[in-house]
Amino acid sequence: MDLSASLLHPTPTPQSEEDELAWIRLLRSRRVGVATFFRLLTEHGSAQAALEALPDVAAQAGVKDYTPCPPEVAEAEHRRARFAGARMVTWGTPNYPELLSEIADPPPFIWAMGDIALLHRPMVALIGARNASSIGLRMTRKLSQDLSDAGFTIVSGLARGVDTVAHQVALEAGHTIAVMAGGVDVIYPKENTVLAEDIGRKGLRLSEQPPGLTPQARHFPRRNRLISGLARAVVVVEAAAKSGSLITARNALDQGRDVLAVPGHPFDARASGCNFLIRDGAALVRGAQDVIDAIGPAIAPGTNEDANASAQATPPQVEENARPKDKRTLAQTAQLHSQILARLGPSPLAEDQLIRDLGDHMGAGSGDILPELVNLELEGRITRQPGGLLSRSQ
Repeated sequence: MDLSASLLHPTPTPQSEEDELAWIRLLRSRRVGVATFFRLLTEHGSAQAALEALPDVAAQAGVKDYTPCPPEVAEAEHRRARFAGARMVTWGTPNYPELLSEIADPPPFIWAMGDIALLHRPMVALIGARNASSIGLRMTRKLSQDLSDAGFTIVSGLARGVDTVAHQVALEAGHTIAVMAGGVDVIYPKENTVLAEDIGRKGLRLSEQPPGLTPQARHFPRRNRLISGLARAVVVVEAAAKSGSLITARNALDQGRDVLAVPGHPFDARASGCNFLIRDGAALVRGAQDVIDAIGPAIAPGTNEDANASAQATPPQVEENARPKDKRTLAQTAQLHSQILARLGPSPLAEDQLIRDLGDHMGAGSGDILPELVNLELEGRITRQPGGLLSRSQ
């Protein structure tokens, strides 16, 4: 694909319900991830044209008898979202959050329930252990309250423990966003049903998954990248050495976000992940001011400074340089996938060693390889293990 030529044409955004259904069909089609979605949209000019070309594209990549997502599946998703009161926020439109559009793999669209205006407020993610200590929960309350008072919207994942308390406190100011692992209308865990309903009325619930989808384990790492992608900084209050919070912290670092952590007692396993982060360079947090000192103050919506910033920010549909771009063709991506899988077996291999081997063999950089590792992991074709190890799924 001639990338310079593609920059002359803005990524088309849905202009009608028919267009929205085509976007849903394209993204929900088998073997179409985020990178492939945007590449197809760029190459074919519209989601409908990409759907028509998809069987031939799949055949060129070695996939026979390929059928795109059926229209009735997309119609059912759209209908269920409308029934739940969710709105479709598509990439390239003014409602789409600017920071999220800048990550390597932004969702082409998200389902939103609640106050869409919160997507344009400065955000900080507060995350941590589900079995948090009383001290950890007390620290969460203080951080959530003080950061909310300072003008930040608190983003978290609606999980037990730290997430729950962060949402509860921030909701009093109406400034909290819950990012869901399953459908935006599916509450998990069940004990947070009332909290989630309150967030849907006074805050905002988001998900990139189809409404009605019950979350599975594989959905949570995908959800975590959205939590960090929305926020200017990620603050980890308590986290074990092997936890989803550390996955979110790693996503944040990959996305260029600030990562901060609350220190804990060396003998408390719930604090070991935070202590590791601080040892490896994360900023230490004693209170909200440490967060503000690291990332700067919030800009309150409605101020002149905020208006100027909004005026300078060109929506992605006309600022083409902001669009996710990929220099590889689909055939080259399929070849990269094959090379990754060929080098992995049941025995774990260090991720950095795999990247070096592929770099030597194919000339691919880590920026090319890392997104495809995520795609293969989400497809269930590779398994990530502790210590930065990867293996091929059985």
